[in-house]
Amino acid sequence: MPITSADTAFARAAFWKVFAATLFIKLLLAWQFPITGDEAFFYQWGVFPSWGYSDHPPMVGWLLWLLRLGGDAPLMLRSFTLLLTSFIALGIVDLARRLLPAGREAAAWWAGAVYLALPFSWLFVLVTTDTPLIFFMALSGWCFVRAEMAEQPSQTPAAWYAATGALLGCAFLSKYFAVLLGLGYAVWLLGWRRSRWWALPLLVLCALPGAAVNLAFNATHGWTNIMFNVYNRNTDNAWGATHALVYVGMMVFLLTPWLLWQGWRAGHADGAARAPADHPATRTLAVLWITPLVVFAIVSLRRSVGLHWVLGFVPFFVTWAALRLQPAQLARSLRYTALLSLPLLVLMAALVAGPLAWWQQVKLYPSIVFAREGPALVAELTRGMPPGAVLMARFYSPAAVLAYHTGHYVPVFGPGRFHARQDDQIVDFRIYEGKTIRVYDREPVTAAMLQPALRNVREGSFTVAGANYHYAEGDNFNVNAYRETALRQIADRYHRIPHFLPLLGSPFCERYGFADCSPGRAAPAEASR
Repeated sequence: MPITSADTAFARAAFWKVFAATLFIKLLLAWQFPITGDEAFFYQWGVFPSWGYSDHPPMVGWLLWLLRLGGDAPLMLRSFTLLLTSFIALGIVDLARRLLPAGREAAAWWAGAVYLALPFSWLFVLVTTDTPLIFFMALSGWCFVRAEMAEQPSQTPAAWYAATGALLGCAFLSKYFAVLLGLGYAVWLLGWRRSRWWALPLLVLCALPGAAVNLAFNATHGWTNIMFNVYNRNTDNAWGATHALVYVGMMVFLLTPWLLWQGWRAGHADGAARAPADHPATRTLAVLWITPLVVFAIVSLRRSVGLHWVLGFVPFFVTWAALRLQPAQLARSLRYTALLSLPLLVLMAALVAGPLAWWQQVKLYPSIVFAREGPALVAELTRGMPPGAVLMARFYSPAAVLAYHTGHYVPVFGPGRFHARQDDQIVDFRIYEGKTIRVYDREPVTAAMLQPALRNVREGSFTVAGANYHYAEGDNFNVNAYRETALRQIADRYHRIPHFLPLLGSPFCERYGFADCSPGRAAPAEASR
């Protein structure tokens, strides 16, 4: 009897081969890929652990603090991330096996393999706020489906719902997009599972500790997360169709045309092509991935939606596909997905291992050199710096990378952009009074950019691997002059806190004596010195 894709042993063997191959690829990428700007930025959160940070809730900072106990090497810092999609694939297989009849178990193994072969899955090795978000969302969703499967009191559905809520709270402490998974739970429980209405308040109650931690931090730290996510990064957005069209194309790529087409056709085809009888959990999973994607589609009418925003909902889509499709359809999808990933794999290999000379004619060549030759760049940048001089950068991403390679925090000189606001939480520019400061940028740094805070400004440049970089150095840093120029711009641009937010503290405003960070609020007791 010939072996077919419906054979469970054959499908299981295929899954483990894909599992091993993608894990090997992720190990190589995590080992060889240089530290990126965002990774270096979040790395500092692990160096300075806190109850919260400038851009997002604190979970990734806590994770990096824990990983740093094993060292600061990129492979160590990325170890949790590179294992994440492999772990989720096992969860997809486990959940699908529980839901599928014995004769269709092969579909569970094929679905897990398809998830691993998706480009974002084997590429997901860099540390971001999405790392803990996706982890806790996957665990929360797994518990939610288990709760829905528990029909008898002896199967403790309440305990599964409580775990769902607690893990959702952890996801919320990772990134605010966790709210959309909670919205999916609410839509399901209030729309299709009204007999379990009591599960929704239980979920909310168990998720509240995570929300309370984040709320308390923001209220005492100038509502930094709200200012970043709601106001400062959205000032230039306008309604239009361009972002929406890009979003649709991105989702077709992410979920793949074949899985989308086959999943839709399974409910409309006749005969052998028609899907087997759906498990009741099929609709549950559909609500969990369709609800947030619809919300993102609405958001895309006003602003761009990042690919990483939707990654946490893909496991629910793939598990849904496992219940909808025949093993043969999933096996074909695996082949198509592998072909889709191949060009990206070749590109990543060239980017990581290819000689720098391959990229010299590319516009991004200076950025590639900056990433790959960090230690050499730091050596050239700091050459001849006077004793006691302080290194800074004009923007947050290079500042973070320089901090990673130098081993000490590198502040942002000047107003920077809305991403650079972690400085507002931890840097006190008053300690640099009278010091010499060297400021780095990829573009020329002129004396006008540093005055009047610095005197005797000297401009310089250097070359690494054929790419040019720049800096300027000035003496006798004057914090009062800096306060009236750069720090006041920061206060006006990034710390205008709305009246309706109860402000219990703002380290930046209090440190520098800005009474007008929030209109109408009382002046801090201590002005800057």
